[in-house]
Amino acid sequence: MVQYLFITVLFIAGILAAQSPGTMDAHHHHHMEETEAETVLTGMPSILSLNLPMSMDGSGTSWLPAHSAVRMSMSHSGPWMLMTHGSLVLRYTAQGGSRGESAFSAPNWFMASAQRSIAEGQQLTFRTMVSLDRITEGGDGYPLLLQSGETWNGKALTDRQHPHDVIAELSASYSVAVSPEAGLYLYLGYPGEPALGPTAFMHRPSAQFNPDAPIGHHGQDATHITFGVSTIGVVIGNVKMEGSVFTGREPDEDRWAFDAPRFDSYSGRISYNPTKQLALQASYGSINDPEGHGDDAARFSASVLHSMNLGLESSLHSSVVWGENEEHHVPVRSLLAEATFISGSVGLYGRHESVGKQRGELGFTDGKSTVEQLRQYTAGIRYRVLATDSYSVGLGIQGMVSRVSAYLERYYGKDPVSWQVYLQLQ
Repeated sequence: MVQYLFITVLFIAGILAAQSPGTMDAHHHHHMEETEAETVLTGMPSILSLNLPMSMDGSGTSWLPAHSAVRMSMSHSGPWMLMTHGSLVLRYTAQGGSRGESAFSAPNWFMASAQRSIAEGQQLTFRTMVSLDRITEGGDGYPLLLQSGETWNGKALTDRQHPHDVIAELSASYSVAVSPEAGLYLYLGYPGEPALGPTAFMHRPSAQFNPDAPIGHHGQDATHITFGVSTIGVVIGNVKMEGSVFTGREPDEDRWAFDAPRFDSYSGRISYNPTKQLALQASYGSINDPEGHGDDAARFSASVLHSMNLGLESSLHSSVVWGENEEHHVPVRSLLAEATFISGSVGLYGRHESVGKQRGELGFTDGKSTVEQLRQYTAGIRYRVLATDSYSVGLGIQGMVSRVSAYLERYYGKDPVSWQVYLQLQ
C-alpha cells in the first residue's frame, strides 16, 4: 500500500501549495517572455485546453508547470500556428566498471506541431516527433551502466539504452472549451503516449541538459512511444482527469516500421497544477505483455514537477518521480530526483536514482527474480557558447557514480565511475 500513501502525500502537498499566492490564471492574448536563460510562453493556448497556457504541455497529454521553459521556433501559415523544437547531443561517453563500455554517440529528437482554431472554443492540433537514434546509436543503442529494457537481435539489452523509433509520435488532438473553466479533449496517437506517468524524461525541464535516460525509465515513463493510443480527458480549472486505451507491447526492434496496434491495455491519470510552479500527477496502468515475454504488468506512478523563474537570468527546475511495476504480484519500485539550475550561460544539473531491478533484467540467471536495489548519482555542468533566436549550442561535462549490491559488485566492480563530454544543440 506504499503507492497509495505516496499519492496521498503528493496531493496533500499540492493542496497546501494552492493556498499560496499566484494560482493559475488563463491568458487570452499571445505573449512571449524572453530571457537570456530561457523562453517562456505565457499566453499561447495548450493543445488540451484553450483556458490554459501552452507552457503546460508536456509529452503526450501530460502536464508541466506553467512556468516551464519552452524553447521552440514558431511561425504562422494562414490559420495554422507551426512550432518546431528538438535536441541533438554529440558526445563521448565512458561507462566505468567491469561491464562498462565507451563510445561516441548522438542521442537526438525533433518535434513539430501544427495548431489551429476550427470553431468558437474548439481547436485541432497535429504533432509529430522523430528520432534518428537508429542511425546515430545503432540497433543496440548507447552504453549506460545498469540500464535494461527491450532487445536487439533477439537478445535483451543490458547496460545499454535502446534507440528510439524513427517515428516516435504521430498524433492528433481535438479540444473544446465548454466554459471559461472547463474543457474536453480527445487525443489519438499512432504512435503516441497514453495517460500514464509523468512527462517523458527528454521533455522535462529538469533533465534538459542530461544526455542519458534514467535507469528507472522502464518503470516510470517507458510508454512514451506506444503504437496505438486513444485518450479522452476533462479539464476543470487546474485539474485534469483522463483515461486511455493503448497497446501494451513496447516497440519492437525494427525502429523504422509501425508496429501493429492492439489496444489491449488501459490507464487512468489525475493531474493537478496547484500553482504556476507545480505539476502533480498520479496514474495507474494495466499493461498487456510490455516486454513480449507473455507477462502482464501493473504500473503505479506519481510525480511532482517544479519550475520557477529566479530573475531575468536564472531559473530552477526539479522533478521527483516514483514508479512501481508489479509482475506476478512482485512489486519493483524506483525513485528519481533530478534538478537543473540555470544562471545566464551556465546550467548546473544533477540526478539521483534508487531503482529496483530483478537480476534477470540485467542478464543474470542466478536467482533471476531476486530484486537488487541500484543507485546512481549524476552531476554535470553545461555552458552555453552560442545562442540565436532559433537555437542554442552548449558544451557540457558529466560524471556519474553507480552503486550496486555485494552480489553485483562481483560483475560491475565497486562504485564504478562513468563520465562524458558533449556538445548540445537545442
